[in-house]
Amino acid sequence: MGGFFAGRTLADLGQALRSGKETAQGLVERALDSVDPELNAFVTLDPEGAGAAARWADRELASGIDRGPLHGVPVAVKDIVDVAGLPTGMGSAHFDGHVAAGDAECVAMLRNAGAVIVGKTGTQEFAFGATGDVSASGPVRNPHDRARMPGGSSSGSAAAVAAGAVPLAIGTDTGGSVRIPAAFCGVAGFKPAHGAIPVGGVFPLSPTLDHVGVLAGSAADCRIAYRALTGPEQAAPSPVDPAPGGSGDPRGRVAWIDPPAADPEVVRTVRALFPDAPAEPLDFAGLREVFIAIEFSEAYDVHAERVADAPELYQPSLLGRLREAGRMPGWRLVRALRERERYVREVAELLDRYDYLAMPTMPITAPELGATEVEFGPLTALLVSLTSPWNVLGLPALSVPAGTVRGLPVGAQLITRRGAESVLFDAAAGLARKPA
Repeated sequence: MGGFFAGRTLADLGQALRSGKETAQGLVERALDSVDPELNAFVTLDPEGAGAAARWADRELASGIDRGPLHGVPVAVKDIVDVAGLPTGMGSAHFDGHVAAGDAECVAMLRNAGAVIVGKTGTQEFAFGATGDVSASGPVRNPHDRARMPGGSSSGSAAAVAAGAVPLAIGTDTGGSVRIPAAFCGVAGFKPAHGAIPVGGVFPLSPTLDHVGVLAGSAADCRIAYRALTGPEQAAPSPVDPAPGGSGDPRGRVAWIDPPAADPEVVRTVRALFPDAPAEPLDFAGLREVFIAIEFSEAYDVHAERVADAPELYQPSLLGRLREAGRMPGWRLVRALRERERYVREVAELLDRYDYLAMPTMPITAPELGATEVEFGPLTALLVSLTSPWNVLGLPALSVPAGTVRGLPVGAQLITRRGAESVLFDAAAGLARKPA
């Protein structure tokens, strides 16, 4: 927790680069020097490639070519996302020694925005898990307490940002894999609407649920990164008239969604940010059934041949989950796809009455490494309980730091309709300005 980029915003770094106080080369050196091997956040560092890209970024800025707010900024990339010439190991022995031939589409977009890729971050094996401590490369550790898990599956990306090794990292999110580690590690994580950032060159887990997302120190920096990856932000008109004073948030109307099972202290901490928001129900149990049917069916389709031909190369816990997925009957998927359409309509009606929804990102604080059960139930199911509905529905969801419980970070999750991403970022800015 003390790397160079801790507390440094993208705006600060951009100003320093353009004023000559910093150079892209210098920032790369700071990033590499800030990597703490004990956290195991990185599985690959690329000092040569990053150095060359930084020198090019410096030359461009010196000649008047400015690619925007990510120009010259060090970025880390999750190790299921291809970066040309670097290993893509997926956290699995199945891909030991595999080197990517080209860049994933999102990485190409980062490079076009002038960002400098410094390395690859650790992931749960094949991104199929929420703890961040099951991988052929070993567990990633939480920078706030190294005996605790960082959350997954974008574990290394969250830990690298939280530790100040980089100001920005790319993750993926199928059931919460950007937002879960963001909440546990005390950073911001944004999952855009499904398909908003292309997934070409990203190893699939469940294609209809997979999203590329971003992790940074603040929602404001997530916003900058999202704009760089998708183009100018479109301001979405509110579906309702803002009601300052009546909603607890000056950005408009917010509804509170109560979690079905959670640490009361976590709920109290997040709820305090939205004291006047009316509570609305959500069918968490039904949405979980839909999520499991889709994720398991699609994940087994991706892995069926590997499970049959080389099961010994999987981590035992993942092999067990994949074999369970292989027993999912086809009718469950058919029913889930039908049910998903019903939930899409119901939540759309809810978001016709509110600008956004608010709830805890995680129902608990980060458990100890290796935990499988906690007071509130089986850990894996619990960790995705509040995040996976928004993958099922494909809606934008943002996790922002919301305080601490017993010294560990807690996240608030904000959700809105597709096209209204600006509402989330504006609301997060309002929360950041609230007095503690």
